[in-house]
Amino acid sequence: MANRSYDVVVDVDDHEGDLGHTDLQEDLEFHSSNFNDTQPSKIPPDSTYQTPSSYSSSKHYLWTLSFYAQFFAVDTSHVLHRCFSALVPRRPFLDILDGNPDLYGPFWIATTVVFILFLTGTISQYLASHHDKAFVYNFKLLSGAAGLVYGYTAIVPVALWALLRWFGSGNAPGDSNISLVECWALYGYANVIWIPVALISWSPISILNYVFVAVGFAVSVVFLTRNLWPVVSVTEAKISRILVIGVVAAHAGLAIAIKFLFFA
Repeated sequence: MANRSYDVVVDVDDHEGDLGHTDLQEDLEFHSSNFNDTQPSKIPPDSTYQTPSSYSSSKHYLWTLSFYAQFFAVDTSHVLHRCFSALVPRRPFLDILDGNPDLYGPFWIATTVVFILFLTGTISQYLASHHDKAFVYNFKLLSGAAGLVYGYTAIVPVALWALLRWFGSGNAPGDSNISLVECWALYGYANVIWIPVALISWSPISILNYVFVAVGFAVSVVFLTRNLWPVVSVTEAKISRILVIGVVAAHAGLAIAIKFLFFA
């Protein structure tokens, strides 16, 4: 009680004309004081403020730009690291993605492959043409490369993901433990090997072109099957083998199309 201070309020009444009369027993009132309370009062939080975690956990709807922006939220160092991991696989690629697959890398890899195929395919046609007449650029190579690379990278992962959903490769029946964006990212980064292959496959020596395309096919198909096998193996043994054979066959079709459409 010695540590508390008090406010003293004196009530002075006009009693029998004596203004100085004060009865301490009746007229003194003691009130607790908070002068020594040094703890500042708390300001109530603003309910309209959102922390960064609340932004990250907010929902993204299909018709908003934020839904698509989340798949491009990756910097150059991450893309280069994922490209290197696709060329020199040491860890499972889904572990490298770490639940954050992107479409930025797959898009620009596919675009680079398209333009390099058009460039080197044009060089290959020029070297094989007769130089007694003017050379005419074949822009059908560009549209063909775009249709082949973009179509393969976009459609095949969707078909594989749908089959995995149908046959149920996840923990729950009918649920896949790989997302559609992860399938796109896996196939997109598998295309990175075609960049060096396309750069060196314009040689007029046909056997070299076969070797280069075969190496590109081998590197990319090993990358795909190695990372897809843990996913498809959860299904029935017969179904998993059929799916792996389908993946290899579709990728072989891509390699054959690259060889004969651009480096024949």
